[in-house]
Amino acid sequence: METAIGNSEVFLDFQKRLAQVALVNRSVLILGERGSGKEMAAKRLHYLSSRWAGNLVTVNCATLAPSLIESELFGYEKGAFTGANETRKGRFEEAQGGTIFLDEIGLIPLNVQEKLLRVVEYGTFERVGSSVTHETDVRIIGATNSDLVKMVEEGRFKADLLDRLSFEVLYIPPLRYRGGDILELANFFAQKMAMECNLEQVPYFSADVQDIMLRYRWPGNVRELKNTVERAVYRSGGGEITSIELDPFKNPFKVDVIESTTEIDKDINLSSFETARANLEKSYLEKALALSDGNRKKAAKLLGISYDQLRGLIKKHIIDNSAS
Repeated sequence: METAIGNSEVFLDFQKRLAQVALVNRSVLILGERGSGKEMAAKRLHYLSSRWAGNLVTVNCATLAPSLIESELFGYEKGAFTGANETRKGRFEEAQGGTIFLDEIGLIPLNVQEKLLRVVEYGTFERVGSSVTHETDVRIIGATNSDLVKMVEEGRFKADLLDRLSFEVLYIPPLRYRGGDILELANFFAQKMAMECNLEQVPYFSADVQDIMLRYRWPGNVRELKNTVERAVYRSGGGEITSIELDPFKNPFKVDVIESTTEIDKDINLSSFETARANLEKSYLEKALALSDGNRKKAAKLLGISYDQLRGLIKKHIIDNSAS
């Protein structure tokens, strides 16, 4: 299980807490940034619990229209609404004896939260269009990257429901806090992608690329790292990977075009072209040197120019940089 890969102290502590609460038959909330592995954590929690032989039913509330969430969770009777041509069981009935994972639980409408609260408190519910009460034995795991406490304050999430669901609250550590786990995960994804691409040799990352991966903040967390590594592996064809693309949406054909309108022409002093170009060069140099901690060789590589060209530009713009 890929999100269980890692030996950083913060990650091992999270896994320890997850394993402990897995043995207690109570509701759990898993909180974390996008791409941090909330669904994988929920799966691990289920399979470590006494319910491991039962169903694990996942409901991504973000993919459902608010008007459909109630019937999706609790089912409906024939004729309950237009298009309900037959009785249908809900996800709680499918998860009987097992676990239901409510991803993006903060998106559940207030009226459905009322019904969910009754499930948590009494283990009962009614299908849409029916007054017949059904009993359910299901463990609820909720997950979100939203601030549920703030949502309660704003009246968008029921305080009673949050109290019932939060027997334990687990925060998944963001990837940028996990140190060397980044490279361990990167190598794991590289091996899997190499097999998928039938490469004879598993690619490996150069020291510069490893440094970039360790310094990058990974806002998309494990999911973003996986995409970045797989993209680099399939392009490499094997051997050493000396560059990675962190932003796949960067348009290589985008240029700043000065439109020939009277208004813009008045605002541009064409005689200042050399000054503007010099300022742009200087800003690029300063940025590259900052990202490389003053290492000129790394800065030159970031800019895609030779070391001698970089030295010439530094001399030209008199940038104070004494690193080699």
